[in-house]
Amino acid sequence: MRQSVDPDEQGADSSALPEDLNDNKIINQVVELQRRSGDVPVVLVTNDINMRLKARACGVAAEDYQTDKLVDDVGQLSRGYHSLTGSFWDRVSKVDTHQGHGRTWHRVQLIDNLPAVHVNEFILDEQGFVGWIKGIKADELLLLDMHQEPLMHQEAWGLRPRDIHQALALFALLDPDIHLVNLSGAAGSGKTILALAAAIEQTVVSKRYRRIIATRSVQGLDEDIGFLPGTEAEKMEPWLGAITDNLEALHMDDESTHGSVDYILQKVPLQFKSLNYIRGRSFQQSLILIDECQNLTPHQMKTIITRAGNGSKVVCLGNLAQIDTPYLSATSSGLTYLTERFKDFPHGMHITLQGVPRSVLAEYAEAHM
Repeated sequence: MRQSVDPDEQGADSSALPEDLNDNKIINQVVELQRRSGDVPVVLVTNDINMRLKARACGVAAEDYQTDKLVDDVGQLSRGYHSLTGSFWDRVSKVDTHQGHGRTWHRVQLIDNLPAVHVNEFILDEQGFVGWIKGIKADELLLLDMHQEPLMHQEAWGLRPRDIHQALALFALLDPDIHLVNLSGAAGSGKTILALAAAIEQTVVSKRYRRIIATRSVQGLDEDIGFLPGTEAEKMEPWLGAITDNLEALHMDDESTHGSVDYILQKVPLQFKSLNYIRGRSFQQSLILIDECQNLTPHQMKTIITRAGNGSKVVCLGNLAQIDTPYLSATSSGLTYLTERFKDFPHGMHITLQGVPRSVLAEYAEAHM
């Protein structure tokens, strides 16, 4: 319902917010509408967190949009694996094991069902068992036995995983049958360096992909990119410093780190793309690397993923604790939307990385700041 408010009458209210900002003008209108409406409830609905806080401080009920939220609590999101105490086999009432093509398969019935299991998730226990969920039927799970030792000895462009969660992430990144990989985790957990190492390995060594497309969401990108000098790639370089930083980390042991990075940037078909120009494109046989996905809306996420053509793979990286826009929250982020929507996609994997291997300082800051 829209009701006009007399500006002179509103201006007489000394408690009104200064109208130098459009947000303040809206809140003032809502305050006046609330005063006139009597017992009829008035609610301001906005995605802007700062505006909601300001409105509540003025005594106005303010809510976020709910239509674009699939979960109420990000703690409900799949982590991509189920970590069990003790032995997994203590929870099994019946098992049928068979060998096929050098692999070990288990069809198991559990004494107590695991909560909300999905295809392409993993089961980990304290005894070192790693089971890949390949099928779910009533109270039965079809598991592919993944031996932990070969997982930990995987290598991509000289990089090896530091823990089982990184090993699962690297496995997903290198598997040609997995077309979408969604990696989340704290800052420094290894998301970008794992994705970059796997991308270079598969473009330079195995030639599985023709090029790497790197993009990211940056607060203010749509407005700021036009004022930066140079070509599209040169404009994007400041925003994609994480890519070059991780290239340096991959070549820290080289005699000349700077020379190695320059050589790789010349040799690897790595292209930086702006979100502004990605609409309408179709990327064939490409590995599309999307950084800072937590700052994307669900609509933006869909726009980028639908750019993937034949033979392409999409890798999404993000940390829900580092959302930089006031218009998104952890529950409305495109990263949350993607994780929930693709949890049953047979060619997709989501892995939440644990720990902060970057440094002792980074780990302490993540936990205490």
